[in-house]
Amino acid sequence: MTATTDTKRQRLRAYLHDRTAEGECYLKSKFVARDLELSTREIGQLFADLREEADDLDVERWAYSNATTWRVERR
Repeated sequence: MTATTDTKRQRLRAYLHDRTAEGECYLKSKFVARDLELSTREIGQLFADLREEADDLDVERWAYSNATTWRVERR
């Protein structure tokens, strides 16, 4: 894992914490990628990593249609 990956992961976590301030949310990878100026591939990998590692967020792959949708909720 590189410093760049850590920075991207931190940016995604901050973004998700902001988006889940009012409760669970559903997010499409392509829109998260756009908001964070990352590729959809990067976002997909970061979400997959968070799903395994995050102890403060519940991250679940919810659906796939034109882009992966993720359900995210704070623990």
